[in-house]
Amino acid sequence: MKLLNRSLLHLMSWLLLIVSLWSVVFYFNMLDEIKDSVDEELENYKRQIVSRAEKDSTILQQKTFDEGFFSVNPISKKEALNFKDTYEDTEIYAQDADDEAPELEPVRVLTTVFEQNGNFYELKIFNNMVEEDDLVKELLWDAAGLYVLLIFSILLINNLVLQKLWKPFYDLLYDLKKYRLGTGKSFPKAETKTKEFADLQEAVTTLLNYSEKTYEQQKEFIGNASHELQTPLAIAISKLELLMERENFTENQAEKIAEILEIIERLVRLNKSLLLLTKIENKQFFDNKEISVNEIVAKNISDLEDIADFKEVKISSQENAQLSVNADSALMNIIVSNLLRNAIFHNIKNGKVEVEISENYLTVKNTGNLQSLAQEKIFTRFQKNKENQSGTGLGLAIVKAIAELYGFSVSYEFKGEMHEFNVKF
Repeated sequence: MKLLNRSLLHLMSWLLLIVSLWSVVFYFNMLDEIKDSVDEELENYKRQIVSRAEKDSTILQQKTFDEGFFSVNPISKKEALNFKDTYEDTEIYAQDADDEAPELEPVRVLTTVFEQNGNFYELKIFNNMVEEDDLVKELLWDAAGLYVLLIFSILLINNLVLQKLWKPFYDLLYDLKKYRLGTGKSFPKAETKTKEFADLQEAVTTLLNYSEKTYEQQKEFIGNASHELQTPLAIAISKLELLMERENFTENQAEKIAEILEIIERLVRLNKSLLLLTKIENKQFFDNKEISVNEIVAKNISDLEDIADFKEVKISSQENAQLSVNADSALMNIIVSNLLRNAIFHNIKNGKVEVEISENYLTVKNTGNLQSLAQEKIFTRFQKNKENQSGTGLGLAIVKAIAELYGFSVSYEFKGEMHEFNVKF
């Protein structure tokens, strides 16, 4: 999720909480204000009724609310002297002109006393109140409308203002995603006057500059290592081969020289594998194109048939789909070759290798030791079969490195009598 959308999600959650709390507080404040206003009106009605009662004694005869919005009842002097004005919320039956039956309506009632010609009277006055459920509904809709308006406003500000503000950051991020070490491209740069983005760009430039220097040093080291190591090893092999052809050795001496020659050849293979692994990890392969995995598998099976026959191993292939990937053809060839060679060399006499190609998978199965290999170590460097120490121990590590380079996944399982390697593209 993008930073802007994530911040908007958090903002929406907090706004919902704030608007909800605000609605509750606003509701009770509004209710208090309404009651205060009604109480003032009731006090005003009280003064008017008492004033009218002095001029018109018939008002003192209104005993119930049936005749109006107040009632007057005589009380004793003792009750009057101990009486305090009270306000209460209640409901009374009221009938509108359009209604057939009366309905309960919320009212606020003032109960007070007054004196008229030496007599004391209890006066009750009511005034209509806003129905609380109507007030809650109205407030709920107002709060919902306010929340929607706020969110809409924030979205508008987010798209018109914040995106423009964050544009240098996204431009820098886009350029960083496309940047590759050693391609000679200029460092990512975004025009900005924002200090934080300028500091970020400066830090990125410093880091990339250091990475470029380190990368060039590694490339130089790889080139030097390739030349300085391969050349003397090749010379040693040539001299040993000439020595074996020209000199007369005893059988024991010839065997010793052959062992030395085999060790040097292993060093050559190890050197090449390590250099290849370093190049893969440094992402020095850029010749990516659409290639057919089916064709690469068929070619490798054809190339390895003689070795398989010599090891008395039968190879079979099953194509369930045409599988194509966008990658370097040399690296894809290494994946297939290393998996097939591993399946052949770590097999048993009269064993078998089964290759299956599906829509997104390449599967290589082989017979062998009837024990599962250590899954946590099988793709690490220099892991060798105890029964076969002639390899470099880097074949599957190279497969893993290439898979990680392109975002593929490679896995191992032991099913029944078969060791199974899967590459998911």
